[in-house]
Amino acid sequence: MKLAASHWNGNYPASDLEYWGPSQYDITTSKRLANYWASYYGLDKEDQRTPPFNVSVSLSHSGTGLENLKAGRISIGNASASVSAEFPEMSQEELDKFENHVVGVDAQPIVVSKEIYESGVTRLSAEQLRQIYTGEIDDWRQIDGYSGESKSIQAIGRTPGSGTDTSFRKNLFGDPDTPIPGADQRKGQNQQVKNIISNSDNAIGYMALGFVDDSIETLSLAFDGKEFVPGENLSDPDYPLSRDLHCYTYDGTSKTEAAFLRMIISDFGQEKFVRASNYSALTDERQQNQMDVLPDPEQ
Repeated sequence: MKLAASHWNGNYPASDLEYWGPSQYDITTSKRLANYWASYYGLDKEDQRTPPFNVSVSLSHSGTGLENLKAGRISIGNASASVSAEFPEMSQEELDKFENHVVGVDAQPIVVSKEIYESGVTRLSAEQLRQIYTGEIDDWRQIDGYSGESKSIQAIGRTPGSGTDTSFRKNLFGDPDTPIPGADQRKGQNQQVKNIISNSDNAIGYMALGFVDDSIETLSLAFDGKEFVPGENLSDPDYPLSRDLHCYTYDGTSKTEAAFLRMIISDFGQEKFVRASNYSALTDERQQNQMDVLPDPEQ
């Protein structure tokens, strides 16, 4: 979202092939970036370098963002879990006021310290992963393939209320409220999880794909008879730790919100903001479905 906001606020000219270049996406226009997408709803300001409106982004947990959205403090609430999973106590009438716009797909990889990977742990079954986070498995010697000496497992979880944590528990255990007593630490940010795992010799965790780098290792996961391999098929809809990336609006979607969201959901946005952030783009069918959710354009 920050990347999309930066492009919008930059309002680059059509001649800028690095940041806009509409002809590369089969878009015929001479308008600046923000002016073009705003023009779908009659909001563009011709011949002006400044965008029709500015977009600012602040970081928080999914649940906090959705609370702020409901309270009217923000226009769009980003979430990596569904609003029903974040607010299981809400009535259906309340939930229906949140309008869901899916902009991409994140597949949460299972990551471990390099020492663990180099000691032979390159894959886990879903059941082993469950047992690690429930505390039934607490030593790496209990995992097939591990060739090192006895070493306790340092299982890193996410702060309750974060979309990553909610999705992990819902997808792996079937219930977003399932306790995971095997988690030694709970961290609120992907960067914190990565830092702990990269600086440890016994850690395992789960995190957003966009934060993975060569300081940690990713594991294959066996689930329902299928092997899910990082870099190959984690975006498969059958992968149990995949999750939609949501942009929620509340009590309808305004023209300004729709203009910005249309940019992200478009082919341009899927390439520039979704794939560029190491997430999976929407399928053609899902992309069209999300376009259909937006208010009708005025072009």
